[in-house]
Amino acid sequence: MTSTSTSGVVEHSIDCYLDRQRALGRGYSAEEHVLRSLIRSLASTGSADLDLAAFDQWCSSHQGLTGNVRRNRQRIVRNWCLYRQRDEPACFVPDPNRFPRPHPHQAPVIVSPEQIARMLAAADAVQPTADSSLRPWILRLATVLLYSAGLRRGELLRLQLGDVNSRDAVLRIRQSKFHKSRWVPLSRDAGDELRRYLQQRQRRWGLPAPGDALLCHGTRRCSGYTGTGLSRGLHELMNAVDVHGWDGRRPRIHDLRHSFAIECLLRWYREGADVQSQLPKLAMYMGHVSIASTAYYLRWIPELARAASDRFEASFGDLVPMVEA
Repeated sequence: MTSTSTSGVVEHSIDCYLDRQRALGRGYSAEEHVLRSLIRSLASTGSADLDLAAFDQWCSSHQGLTGNVRRNRQRIVRNWCLYRQRDEPACFVPDPNRFPRPHPHQAPVIVSPEQIARMLAAADAVQPTADSSLRPWILRLATVLLYSAGLRRGELLRLQLGDVNSRDAVLRIRQSKFHKSRWVPLSRDAGDELRRYLQQRQRRWGLPAPGDALLCHGTRRCSGYTGTGLSRGLHELMNAVDVHGWDGRRPRIHDLRHSFAIECLLRWYREGADVQSQLPKLAMYMGHVSIASTAYYLRWIPELARAASDRFEASFGDLVPMVEA
């Protein structure tokens, strides 16, 4: 519960700010989470308004987070303060020069099909738990959908049974990032995997309701998986079969989406497809606003370099004269 003064000065302004941004078509759920935490911090310290001392106190609660995450949270508060400054010129606005310095994001760990096969074998060996009797099938299906369909973790967790067309193996992704909804057709193997899981799910939970979560656990009723619970299970599979990158790093869950995009590019090069004409299709499939967003996922790896070189050699090798040593 916030104090009256804090509610009147800060919370009202934050509510107006969020309403304005959402009227412009932005979701701002993450931003709301950050700004609500600021309100709670002000209330816990008895601060009537945001000033440098109160801002520093709030920032100190994030010391366990990475510099990029802390910088982004402070940037969110600054953007709200700039909005507020239009009507209240004297209000406090954080100085961005005091924010943590940005650091380059770590390159993704690209997971190979062979490593995914080992993860699926490890999933088969997972034991059900009292709270998650379908855990082996859930971890197996999650691995397949994240890798073969390039889903974001949040998209997978938000899937409901009403979003699943098991007969045609098509998923409906509703209002994901950038407020885009899309249909995601699955490969034949992924469709078979989905149907096997749904059979197990019906045996455990009976006839499904459209609003029930696709991935669920529980003892008395079916509850959706959390991001932490799913990530923990997938990381256990990676650790069990030693899935890591060349530098020893374990893949992040989002790295499976990177791996999906790279595998698409590799397949097109090997099949001799027109890669440039395929990129808009990949962008649409992955739910991107433009090809520029998709390009972020297309990392240059040795396998891709070899595939591009082999294709060039097959097409134009006869035009390049051999040079004798």
